Amino acid sequence: MNYRNDAEDQYHPLLKGAYELHVHSSPSAFPRKQTDWELVTEAREAGMEGLVIKAHEGATFGRAALIRQQMPDMQVYGGLVCNLFTGGLSPHAVDMALRMGAKVIWMPTISAEQHAKYFAENQQERFFNSKTSLDDSNSNLTILNEHEEIRDEVKRILYLIASYDAILATGHLSPYEVDILVEEAKAIGVERILVQHADLGIAQIPMDLQKKLADQGCYIEKCYLACGEDFNNITIPQMAESIKTLGSDSCILVTDYGQPHNPTPIKGMSEFVTELINEGISEDMVREMITTNPKSLLFG
Repeated sequence: MNYRNDAEDQYHPLLKGAYELHVHSSPSAFPRKQTDWELVTEAREAGMEGLVIKAHEGATFGRAALIRQQMPDMQVYGGLVCNLFTGGLSPHAVDMALRMGAKVIWMPTISAEQHAKYFAENQQERFFNSKTSLDDSNSNLTILNEHEEIRDEVKRILYLIASYDAILATGHLSPYEVDILVEEAKAIGVERILVQHADLGIAQIPMDLQKKLADQGCYIEKCYLACGEDFNNITIPQMAESIKTLGSDSCILVTDYGQPHNPTPIKGMSEFVTELINEGISEDMVREMITTNPKSLLFG
């Protein structure tokens, strides 16, 4: 009897060669579905080429470097989220992260003013539930000064990202902040910009602004988490329609998974792909959004 675990039966074949640019794993202050090693091992079993590991509470570039040493066939990268726990909007922290190989610099997430506003109005017990409560009394980071201009330290961060040709990701900033940030980043010379979970309620971006950002050369994350019961911000048919509106050449599919109550990120991605194809998104469009575009963003 053959007990072999056949990946062909578990994962959509389009995952072969694919990338997942927004996943969470442990070590973490928050409960996670898998360790880094379990996550990357499953991605390899599905035939994927790479991942970007994100952590709200710490740096992931060192973790990713160790994984690449042990699994050189997997393109696994990390970076730094500019939250209070990692130095906030600190050019010094960003500079060191980039020197040590960070691929992505994320703007504030759980320390962002927008994040605090959302969760003050929307209780969500399945997320950010560390064993002991975090001190989030100062979680009001914004990239703007009192004149609603980009803060000087954020400009220095953007110059650093541009000089290392790294990726700027927008985190949990408000749509208004994202719009201003992208304008400044493009003016400074940042070439690689990822607009995060544009359809997720934490900082949902109107479609007209998504179009503007795509026209400016940004990639727009289309996030499975926004479709699930945790947030219920957008249906799969609506997600498919938004992809058709923007064009698959401007979109990147991600799950934002890693929470214990959800499927693993790799199984989630397989489900996401299957559901979008059932809604009329072609295989070529999917391949563009999980292979071509992520590779372009990561490597040029």
